Amino acid sequence: MISSKFRTEMLAGLKDGSVVPYLGPGVLADVRHAETGAAMPITSDELIIAMNGGKPMSPKLMYEFPRAAMNIELKRGRSAVTKFLDATYNAPWTRSAVHDWLKAIRPAYVIDINRDTQLLDSYADVPHTLVLGCARIGGTDFRFKLFAWDGMHYSAIAPGQAALGLPLLFKPMGAPKPESTYIASDADYVDYITELMGGFAVPAYVKQLRSDKRYLFLGMRFNRDSERMVMSDIIYSAAAGPAGWALIESPTAKEQRFLAKMGIVIVEGSVAELMGAEEAVTC
Repeated sequence: MISSKFRTEMLAGLKDGSVVPYLGPGVLADVRHAETGAAMPITSDELIIAMNGGKPMSPKLMYEFPRAAMNIELKRGRSAVTKFLDATYNAPWTRSAVHDWLKAIRPAYVIDINRDTQLLDSYADVPHTLVLGCARIGGTDFRFKLFAWDGMHYSAIAPGQAALGLPLLFKPMGAPKPESTYIASDADYVDYITELMGGFAVPAYVKQLRSDKRYLFLGMRFNRDSERMVMSDIIYSAAAGPAGWALIESPTAKEQRFLAKMGIVIVEGSVAELMGAEEAVTC
């Protein structure tokens, strides 16, 4: 159970910017297709099955979505993966409760490893800066694309043109808007993580902004290497003792070991409790 003290501290940190929300697939668990009522595919298995026309792939490919996406890319071309992701995330979806909750708080910096557009929608009424991760592009050392939102339109901007002081939305795995770009296949992850470690996947001003921040991991699990490696580099220079908190109701031994190594405290409670109905919160 989540204590009222913890909830109060997290709300205060989210509001003053000292705590950065880091959103994983679980925050989209309540999202449904507005016309059919079908759940959004959010887990690795769900994404693979949806990408494969509703059928599972071989056990080897079902291991992780990037592996399956690499297989599709090799057989049918990169465009097949992009087309699937565009169709999935441009569909009409209901809003998630977590996104509505965060919209009311309006944190100054949010990291979202999902590929949907709900975070962008939450900040559509205020100017902000958007960072989308990208991979394997020529002509630049950077593995990100920067956009400025003026309240009406997104405009591509150079790394040195980002306005300081505006809300920052960081989507490492990309999105279909304002420009379709994704980290999806194994090759994407290899390139992106390599450049994360080399310092070319995070804008310079974001590196300054993130210094000594603490992170609140919502809807995240840490059993897959790709997500663990992305996270560890994105939160580089986090505050010491603790670097953050992860809400996980039933953590595995692997998650416990990894998060302890990262200086992240596991809080065995749900996001619903944190958002919370008072009856779900205990002192």
